[in-house]
Amino acid sequence: MDRRAAVVGLAAFGPVLATRVHAQPVRNARIAWVTIARAEPDSPFLQGFRGRLRELGWVEGRNLTLDIWGGDGTAARMKELVSLVVASKPDVIVATGGPTVRYFADADAPQPVAFTNSADVVLSGLVNSWARPGVNRTGVSFFSLELMPKRMALMKECLPHMKQVATVGWPPHGGEGLELDAAKAAAAKLGLQHRYYGVHNAAEVDAALEAIAQTKADAIMVFAGTVAAAHGERFAAFALRTRIPAVSAWAAFAESGNLMSYGPVLRESFITLAGIVDRLLNGAKAADTPVERPTRIEMVLNMKTANALGLKVPPTTLLQADRLIE
Repeated sequence: MDRRAAVVGLAAFGPVLATRVHAQPVRNARIAWVTIARAEPDSPFLQGFRGRLRELGWVEGRNLTLDIWGGDGTAARMKELVSLVVASKPDVIVATGGPTVRYFADADAPQPVAFTNSADVVLSGLVNSWARPGVNRTGVSFFSLELMPKRMALMKECLPHMKQVATVGWPPHGGEGLELDAAKAAAAKLGLQHRYYGVHNAAEVDAALEAIAQTKADAIMVFAGTVAAAHGERFAAFALRTRIPAVSAWAAFAESGNLMSYGPVLRESFITLAGIVDRLLNGAKAADTPVERPTRIEMVLNMKTANALGLKVPPTTLLQADRLIE
């Protein structure tokens, strides 16, 4: 769809949205926002989610209570958190990230769960189908698997002499095996040798980086999710020390000093998630509410890092960048 058609389409929905806002029930809805990591009330994702809810008529302190729950990255704390959240009886549980929603799925939470997830939600068994989840869960998928070949190819363009790539991921993630398979296939297609490192905490990240330096890998592909989000600065510092750059999916990874990111605009995905939550609060069943996908993909290229590493980024790669960090 071209931009003009998109604008016309959005304009056509204006009266519908206005009608829905005025027709909302006057009640204090309760949403539980849950993350396996430390909660960040000021995160741009949460702010985008809140802002869209306000546009849809859900105002905190008037007809909405938003409870924010955060863990410490451990399974023990997450299991405890699931019990506490379910017992608080929210109208909707927002489970941010694949590991978080997996815990609620395993616990068979009675409340509808709206999730974000970087794995294939059908192949990983989270829902039965994209169009009709068939379970008490729905949400937004970042389709990280589908973007892996392009992400790997962009890395290869910046490092034309690359022969060996290391991938780093978080084994507890529900889609880890699928992402690893996608990375292996993408590396093989480009003629690259591949080695995987599964890490659970900062100490294991440091150990993996030292092993990567010893094996003389040319670059690192960090899987979308917990490791990339929590340890971006570690990978950036490692790259400057060893000249082994890292690439991942989220823009924050490039913004923290790494070479590149290629993936969905996450804030927009959380805005989409707010629309799904609105439908659930208005009586839609999660089982019948389609899982949605991102509407915009972006490539962020950190030229400061590229220059520091002595990389000559091809003009064709520069032209593909949506944003340059200089």
